[in-house]
Amino acid sequence: MIPTDRKYTREHDWVKIEDGVATLGITDHAQEALGDIVYVELPEIDAEIAIGDDYTTVESVKAASPVASPVAGKVIEVNEALDETPELLNEDAYGQFIAKIEVSEVDEANLLTAEEYEALLAEEE
Repeated sequence: MIPTDRKYTREHDWVKIEDGVATLGITDHAQEALGDIVYVELPEIDAEIAIGDDYTTVESVKAASPVASPVAGKVIEVNEALDETPELLNEDAYGQFIAKIEVSEVDEANLLTAEEYEALLAEEE
């Protein structure tokens, strides 16, 4: 089930924006495609991120995948639990965030609703 309380990118990431703060993560489809996640490179607190910048890299036994941000702003929080247990993303991709960013700009044109994201997944199969 794809949560409807957030938006999605064509690269299989999610963003939930509340009160000017974007919470970012990867989708269940992304974690499944990656396989067993062994490392998440967390961004630095206070780092300035531009739309399209790679804010993190998620490494699995198969590959290392950079993850681009659909928002611009300043990193205000990271999920430090992923340092010790990166496999939390495999266990609950929608329940685990990677970073929270104080938003200065959002790339709304490239964000998908849950329904649009589901259609994208159906096309890719």
